[in-house]
Amino acid sequence: MTDATRPGPAGPAETRAHDRRWAAMGVLLIASFMNMIDVTIVNVALPSMRADLGATESGIEWVVAGYILSFALGLLPFGRYGDIIGKKRMFMLGVGGFTLASALCGMAANIEMLIGARIIQGVGGAVMTPQVLAIAQVMFPPKERAMAFSLFGLTAGLASVAGPVAGGSLIHADLFGLGWRPIFLINLPIGALALWAGAKIIPTIPGNPGLRNDWGGIALAGAAILCLIFPLIEGRGFGWPSWIFVVMALAIPLAGAFVWWERRQNAAGAAELVPLGLLRNRNFIAASVGAMVFFSALPGFFFILAVFLQSGYGLDPLASGVTTIPFPVGVLVASVISGRSGGKFARSRIIFGATSLICAMILLRQTVGTLGDTLDQARFILPLALGGLGTGLAISPLFQTALAGVPPKDAGSGSGALQSIQQIGGAFGVAIISQIFFAALGASLAGAADQHAAYRTALSTAVLYNTACYCVVALLALLLKPAPQGRHGHGGPVAVE
Repeated sequence: MTDATRPGPAGPAETRAHDRRWAAMGVLLIASFMNMIDVTIVNVALPSMRADLGATESGIEWVVAGYILSFALGLLPFGRYGDIIGKKRMFMLGVGGFTLASALCGMAANIEMLIGARIIQGVGGAVMTPQVLAIAQVMFPPKERAMAFSLFGLTAGLASVAGPVAGGSLIHADLFGLGWRPIFLINLPIGALALWAGAKIIPTIPGNPGLRNDWGGIALAGAAILCLIFPLIEGRGFGWPSWIFVVMALAIPLAGAFVWWERRQNAAGAAELVPLGLLRNRNFIAASVGAMVFFSALPGFFFILAVFLQSGYGLDPLASGVTTIPFPVGVLVASVISGRSGGKFARSRIIFGATSLICAMILLRQTVGTLGDTLDQARFILPLALGGLGTGLAISPLFQTALAGVPPKDAGSGSGALQSIQQIGGAFGVAIISQIFFAALGASLAGAADQHAAYRTALSTAVLYNTACYCVVALLALLLKPAPQGRHGHGGPVAVE
């Protein structure tokens, strides 16, 4: 194993450049992609799982909900553990746990075993995921960090749309008569490769044994996240009773109690789950809220688009996935542009990306509004490609700006906090967008509209939420504070212009 590092050409010892840092980043992204694609690939397979395992509707919902909850609850504490015992060690543990849980999912004999394995899989993902950005933050010198973060954005964008294509292809192929199971079993060789390559290539970044985990903060943050995400996941299934909103409202005082607790811990010189400096960092807060709003629009959009294409116009999962290919192509092109920009023009890139997405949603509504009873997939190329460009431009500077001022010793905590906020946004967005979509669909069908017209109305109505989200992201970018020029902060300079 070679973990030697050398000082980078443009930064202090804490931002050393590792000789094989780009190869190491490739390993980190492979593992990250395996985790992110697993979220979308499962959605395609849910009907097959339900039929094969004889599951109830509630049981099959928990295949998704169990993963989301364990993943969201684990991000903050496991991100902090990376700071304490070492980021590489936690990354390797997470990849190993995720791979083992994938094997259990693929071998599940009943729905209870599958739900349990998915919960373990979520824990593995929560152990692994915060370390990816944290390791990149420490491993790359400031001038290369933008390209590294743009690759993370590219991976997130690709995973959001590759899942339906991959899931549809694997189920259609019915490899060895295994049906839906290969969507999990395919993680075994990928995870094994990531473990082998990671052991050899990823640098060892020492932990800080002097840090301690903040158990009071973990309890309060976990309770707040649980009170928010559980109602969002289960609300529609229960018919949105009043108690769902009461539980959701409890998240606000719990979040306030968490901030109070962290202030108390800081004043006492005790362990902090999220260092108080992050809660006082304007760029971290504004960029993190921007990421939450941004990701509240992205997963929900692809969920309702898949429903529109498959249920509304009868496309199979594979054809539906192929229709969305212009989006990752746009993400790829924009990620290359964003990476070459370095840390420059972060605020302008976020605003331009959000504006591109606003235009994409407007163009999509116009496209959908002129459809008839047949679907011309080519007409979706322009709005989806434009949306991909906007996504690729905005994601990298959002993450880079949020983490730019985070000291390396707190990189895991900062990354975990950022991605916890992102997950909350995703869960919130899926709940809101799907509610808008299905409410509009039901109203149109009740009004005697034909099926195609009803689905067109539902999609056009739902993407108004996306448009509003991207407007908020553009406005939040205006709050970003320009970084001082000519000196390096803890996380390296980001020119917010």
